[in-house]
Amino acid sequence: MAAVSDLAFDPWDPAFVADPYSAYAELRARGRVLYYEPTDQWLVPHHADVSALLRDRRLGRTYQHRFSHEDFGRTPPPPEHEPFHVLNDHGMLDLEPPDHTRIRRLVSKAFTPRTVERLKPYVHGLANELVSALVEAGGGDLLADVAEPLPVAVIAEMLGIPESDRAQLRPWSADICGMYELNPSQETAARAVRASVEFSDYLGELIADRRKEPGDDLISGLIAAHDEGDRLTEQEMVSTAVLLLNAGHEATVNATVNGWWALFRNPGQLAALRADHSLIPSAVEELMRYDTPLQLFERWVLDEVEIDGTTIPRGAEIAMLFGSANHDPAVFSDPERLNLARGDNPHISFSAGIHYCIGAPLARIELAASMTALLERAPTLGLAAEPERKPNFVIRGLKGLSVELT
Repeated sequence: MAAVSDLAFDPWDPAFVADPYSAYAELRARGRVLYYEPTDQWLVPHHADVSALLRDRRLGRTYQHRFSHEDFGRTPPPPEHEPFHVLNDHGMLDLEPPDHTRIRRLVSKAFTPRTVERLKPYVHGLANELVSALVEAGGGDLLADVAEPLPVAVIAEMLGIPESDRAQLRPWSADICGMYELNPSQETAARAVRASVEFSDYLGELIADRRKEPGDDLISGLIAAHDEGDRLTEQEMVSTAVLLLNAGHEATVNATVNGWWALFRNPGQLAALRADHSLIPSAVEELMRYDTPLQLFERWVLDEVEIDGTTIPRGAEIAMLFGSANHDPAVFSDPERLNLARGDNPHISFSAGIHYCIGAPLARIELAASMTALLERAPTLGLAAEPERKPNFVIRGLKGLSVELT
């Protein structure tokens, strides 16, 4: 059995978090599946295996639709964490069919290609406003001034969150997402629980308001579907709204700042992009691949699977390394090189299978809109200070990105 205790894989080491990709190369060379004792997980680093396992119905985001904690050989979460788990476990990302199918079918109506295409003028208009303010100020924090407010505003607008309430969304989201890191601390869990309670209470009140006065928004649409007999519970509505708010901006924020930090470190590629804006669509895909915003995705083994002669038993947890898969030389030529013109780019930053990111088309529009606005309105944008990376491994991002107009 291959293990990784003697390798450079250490998700709590700042040096590893700063650059996990060299360690990934070592993992891929070592084998197709490796046991990691500190998190009691099986790591899968190769693109072909990650892609296949994302579609494998022997794995699940949850096991509670088939087994109790005891039957599955797992310890139930502590009672004090219950508010987080109630909120998280009723969102479609952590559900399996038939509940996942039912909820995703309802939500997907808001993310049809036609609906997303209609959002384009709003997204591009907002991106231009945000970038214009950045230019007028002579620079600023690209994360706080552009990368964050754009997707937060878009998903909040879709859900019908009043503008006056939107400042609360990002802190709640950040605290909840802390629980997706490996072996979160008690302090992280306490913050996630508190945010889960406050976010749930807020959305419960908003849903009650929308019941009295429906609007042209997604929350009103979910209420209407529930009232028409689609069996969406009150908790599922709250959990779905939280998931969409969190997932609807978290990856886009990090992809934006990770992407621009990569461009500043690769001035030749940035110059090529500035000279040819037709590269923007392929640049968005390549930047998502090159520095993947979600590095790891976990699945439970519901029925044992075999990978390269190693049997992974029921009850085990598999950690699929998206960042490693996106740098697999078996799929990507010269994967450590940023190539904005890369044509064949089957990155898995948006996952695959039934949990493929429902908001991927919208995320692409948002990333392209902010990139277009920055290239057109801030053509001399440069780095003002070396950024500090967040200590998180799973959700990869920066604390900020200070820029100036040179």
